[in-house]
Amino acid sequence: MRKLFAAFLFCFATAAAAQLSIEVTGAGAQRIPIAIAPFAGEGALAQGISAIVRADLERSGLFRPLEVPVANPPLTEASGVNYAEWRTRQADALVQGSVAARPDGRFEVRFKLFDIVKGADLSGVAYTMSRQQARTTAHRIADFVYEKLTGEKGVFSTRIAYVVKRGNRFELQIADADGAGEETALASFEPIISPAWSPDGRRLAYVSFENKKPVVYVHSLADGKRQVAANFKGSNSAPAWAPDGSRLAVSLSRDGGSQIFSVSPDGSNVRRLTQSAGIDTEPVFSPDGQTLYFTSDRGGSAQIYRMPAGGGEAQRVTFDGTYNVSPRISPDGRLLAFIARNGGKFQVATMDLANRQTQILTDSDKDESPSFAPNGRMILLATVNGGRGVLSAVSSDGRIKQRLSLSAGDVREPAWGPYIK
Repeated sequence: MRKLFAAFLFCFATAAAAQLSIEVTGAGAQRIPIAIAPFAGEGALAQGISAIVRADLERSGLFRPLEVPVANPPLTEASGVNYAEWRTRQADALVQGSVAARPDGRFEVRFKLFDIVKGADLSGVAYTMSRQQARTTAHRIADFVYEKLTGEKGVFSTRIAYVVKRGNRFELQIADADGAGEETALASFEPIISPAWSPDGRRLAYVSFENKKPVVYVHSLADGKRQVAANFKGSNSAPAWAPDGSRLAVSLSRDGGSQIFSVSPDGSNVRRLTQSAGIDTEPVFSPDGQTLYFTSDRGGSAQIYRMPAGGGEAQRVTFDGTYNVSPRISPDGRLLAFIARNGGKFQVATMDLANRQTQILTDSDKDESPSFAPNGRMILLATVNGGRGVLSAVSSDGRIKQRLSLSAGDVREPAWGPYIK
């Protein structure tokens, strides 16, 4: 019976037992004061659009939502704006919108964003949605507002993956960036580690021990089907996607010690990339696909190296300290995030690849698995709190911190998904 359920696959309608909750524990020095008026007609939905938009923006650490008095009649995107009044309320920006039922059972959501300081209409958008798409639509509105006011893309519509251990059961979870809408992609009585999103966000590569050894799988999120990408003698681990989605870099020990290989998602076209006497693992591609960063102990201690993505001479990247692992490159290619041992603590650090300046971002002591948001603003990570695995996030400049908690279970192995086109 145990073998039968060792890798029980769930369809994507399966909900998890508990939802991540996110608490902002630090914020940017200059938060934008913004008023988000309740959307007229949103009472027809189970959860109001405006509340989700407000929570998204507040959670970013860059916005300070203001209290908005109830208006009668309710404010809509077509309502006039008394800029002087909103200035007295200390608002720099204002969002007004409405939700209206359509004859086909769907809803039309309209909103506008106003610059109160300049007294300007910054435009808006209209969305048509089903009742079940309310959260998705709210995240899209928050992304619109975020980009208009900060100049960079928002990530509220993206998703995250992580692994939860409940008793002797492991679950690979997929959730919205705010921790809601969680679904179980895979459940197993054996460990699941190293989830990695494909560039198009439609597949996950991960390592499963369901066959009593580490095997790399590629899992389609649309239908739950999966294929073996690496199941060779020894260990198969640490999958990372090339930016074009055509291949994976993996760590294999089929020839002896762990080395970096390139492999197609279907397991074909296997090619060895590193040729060292040490352990080479944790590969990750640069955003342009030209460079491969990885962890190696070839120099006597665990450090981060880089080499051409097609193989070739490796160059050492990290030199401070005796232990630097788990490299991740920011989407713009400027920052290297990694786990550094610092005074006995394992913490998330970043290095500016242009000037080699290094900064410790966290104050915890057992961090692992850093993962950049697709806009590079935040880094998701796993750490330990009270003897239990939890998720956390920190901005790439270290100023904004978030705690992500789950009521039950040990949470590890986070991975932030890409923008969905």
